[in-house]
Amino acid sequence: MLRELTPRPHPQGNPYAPMPATVMEVIQETGNIRTLRVVLDDADAMKNFRYEPGQVGQLSVFGAGESTFVINSPPSCKDYLQFSVMQAGEVTAAIHRLNPGDKVGVRAPLGNYFPYEQWKGKNVFFVGGGIGMAPIRTIMLHLLENKKDYGKISLLYGARSPRDMAYSYELQGWLDNPDLDCTLCIDNPFEGWQHKVGLIPNVLTELQPSPDNTVAVLCGPPIMIKFTLQALEKLGFAPENIVTTLEKRMKCGIGICGRCNIGSHYVCIDGPVFTLAQLQTLPPEL
Repeated sequence: MLRELTPRPHPQGNPYAPMPATVMEVIQETGNIRTLRVVLDDADAMKNFRYEPGQVGQLSVFGAGESTFVINSPPSCKDYLQFSVMQAGEVTAAIHRLNPGDKVGVRAPLGNYFPYEQWKGKNVFFVGGGIGMAPIRTIMLHLLENKKDYGKISLLYGARSPRDMAYSYELQGWLDNPDLDCTLCIDNPFEGWQHKVGLIPNVLTELQPSPDNTVAVLCGPPIMIKFTLQALEKLGFAPENIVTTLEKRMKCGIGICGRCNIGSHYVCIDGPVFTLAQLQTLPPEL
């Protein structure tokens, strides 16, 4: 159950002050998605940095502003923090202009995380669309690293075309991984494409994953989430076993500005990870 209105915190010092960090690597994922690998400038802070799969960070470009992105490297990765950014506005455009060696600010970790401890002994079916693969990547890799604790792990990842698929350099490894049942799909036929063709909800219905002892984790564009939720419900998945994330609604990330509220709840404090059962108790503002 979601708790009642969360009291706004009163942190010491300046809660908006970011940790200085340096961009170590930039990966051009697609035409409008870039992945940044950054390292905190304070070596002790980097060494001691801890986060859980699904937690987010505020990534800032000095003089341009900051925006919220999931930390999509798994917690076992200690060399850098990875953020994947789709260009969609002024701040993300500034992030896309960054190069290795440039300075950024990081406020993290923020928010809650995927309740993977509750999933032990269960099957987990991931559904990712486009940039929605970013939050799924971190929790999926974490579960694969601890496969003995879980049942069958599956992934359905779709995009408009092969050119719109992030992490293309990792896809073959996911397909070949014996611990992962991986299905890839694109919206329309594309020359040379050897995987599924069709919209994600339709491919999901074709795959017919069993809801028995299974958690479905869903991330992607709003229209894809809407119709995929309907498909999951038709397949028999209970609302408490469907999980999604709403980090794009977060603003300050610490419950101060109040701009991410849905009714009496703050996405940045009560989320960004929610079950469908939790979302169904909130006002219809999504």
